[in-house]
Amino acid sequence: MMNLAAPVYLFSTDEKPCLDLLEVPLVEATEQSLNGYGYLVDDPNQCEIEIVRWPAQGWRSVDEGTGDEGGWVEGVFHGQWKGDILYGTNDAVNGHYVLGWSTDDPAHASAATRSSPRNKVVLWHMNYHPDGGQLFYPLDRLPFVVPVALPGDDLSPDKIIAFWCDGSKGLYIHPNIWHEGIFPVSDSQQFLDRQGKVHARISCDFGTEFGLYLSVPLNKEAIRSKA
Repeated sequence: MMNLAAPVYLFSTDEKPCLDLLEVPLVEATEQSLNGYGYLVDDPNQCEIEIVRWPAQGWRSVDEGTGDEGGWVEGVFHGQWKGDILYGTNDAVNGHYVLGWSTDDPAHASAATRSSPRNKVVLWHMNYHPDGGQLFYPLDRLPFVVPVALPGDDLSPDKIIAFWCDGSKGLYIHPNIWHEGIFPVSDSQQFLDRQGKVHARISCDFGTEFGLYLSVPLNKEAIRSKA
C-alpha cells in the first residue's frame, strides 16, 4: 500500500519538474457521455447533493437515519488565469489552489505576464470526495472544462477524460468521481459550488506517482467524441 503525503496546493510553478505531457481526450458533455460520472443541471435548486452515509466499522450497521446528517455547503468557486497560471478558490470549503499552467515547462510559467496560448491546462493533480457529490453551476454562463475519471483508487492517466461544457447548464458529479476544479475557457469565471460538508478528499499527484503531467485541451475544436 502506498503511503503518499497530502499535496501542497499553493506553490511556485518553478518548484515543479519539467515532465512529459499526456493529452487527455476532450469529450462534449451530454446526458449520454456523462453516464456514470454525473449529469447536466438546468436549475441548481433542483439538484440534490448526494451524501454518503458514514461507513460501519464492523458487523454492526449504522443506525437508520444517522451518519449522513452533515449536509452540504455552498459557496462560489473562482477560476482565474494570472499570466500562464490557473488558480482556483473555493469559498465553500476555504480552498486555494494552483490548478495548472499553460506552458509545457512549469519553470517557464509566469503569474505576471501571459507568455503562451491558453489552449490547454497542464494538470498536476486530481482528487475525489467519498462523502458526497458536487455541483458546479456557471454563474457567467460561459464554456468550461472539467477533467474526470470513474471511481477507484487504482487511477491511471489513461483512465482520465475531460468534459467540455458549453456553459448553458451546470455539472453535477457523483461521490467518488475523480476530478479537479473547473477550468475556465475565458480569463476568469465563477461557479456556484455545492458539496458535502465533511469534505473528505483523496488525492493523486501525477508527477509523483506517474512521472508525467496531463495536458487538458481548452479548445472546443479538440473534442474527439460526443459519447
